[in-house]
Amino acid sequence: MPDLAAQIQRFLDELRRANVSAHTLRNYGSDLEQFLEYFTVKGDPRCQAERGAGLRPAVEIIDGLAIREWLGHLYQQRLTAVSMRRKLAAVRSFFKFLVREGVVPTNVARLVRTPKAPKSLPRVMTAEQTNQLVDGVTPAAGKFERPYPERDLAIFELLYGCGLRISELVGLNLDDFDFSERWIRVRGKGRKERQVPFGGKAADAIERYLTGRKPATPSDRALFLNHLGTRLTDRGARGIVKFYARMITGDSSIHPHSLRHAYATHLLSDGADLRAIQELLGHAQLSTTQKYTQVSLADLLAVYDKAHPRS
Repeated sequence: MPDLAAQIQRFLDELRRANVSAHTLRNYGSDLEQFLEYFTVKGDPRCQAERGAGLRPAVEIIDGLAIREWLGHLYQQRLTAVSMRRKLAAVRSFFKFLVREGVVPTNVARLVRTPKAPKSLPRVMTAEQTNQLVDGVTPAAGKFERPYPERDLAIFELLYGCGLRISELVGLNLDDFDFSERWIRVRGKGRKERQVPFGGKAADAIERYLTGRKPATPSDRALFLNHLGTRLTDRGARGIVKFYARMITGDSSIHPHSLRHAYATHLLSDGADLRAIQELLGHAQLSTTQKYTQVSLADLLAVYDKAHPRS
């Protein structure tokens, strides 16, 4: 009987070879480690009968009922529905891999109903708030005592100016830019590529950053570098955004995805087509993009409630 722990490690190795983002790999690893721990500690009698008490469980002991029991355990641990959905998605991907490898005949995790998450709209900064933040990331010497202010400004201009995910930002290479036509080649989820336009302010910020950056070598393809001269990680980029958000706005809840939300919402508010926004964001499903229409409707209702005498 295939060992569950060994199969999880094979799955993570496969993800690593597929060059998934470090953030995704870390989340999958954490979620599946907790999944393994549950079935190991639980001591499923089928596991003990086949492999002896105290040994690691086998893949075959896990069916739809076992996964539902695991979700019930997570609920008792007071995990949110959003966290439970993410963990179940990791388990589904794992069993999909097992089916593809011929280890199990069916993806038993697909038979388990996804926990319902409360519908909540993303908190979106106004255009004024976003511009205040981005304009505050000035390369002025010594303003925030940052070592690479030109790089930091270019990061903000691309996050807000192109609506990039943080993994897409740090994955950018020098040869992904067409400065004459103002297009960037972006590698999104599932290694899908898309073309995204960038504006004049982003172009100026990138050119200033590259002017002061050390010359690139043939093996040095990364656009954004850290203090070691290697590719900036998504964790490092998140820290940069958090630092400026706290210093400029005093709001530590702002994160890189806040700028992506602002990008989409402001485009929609100014009349951009929803399907065009879907393409720009790299969403596989239009339904994912439609949450921004809900944000705009919420703004309209707020204006109505405030301004109309019969509201």
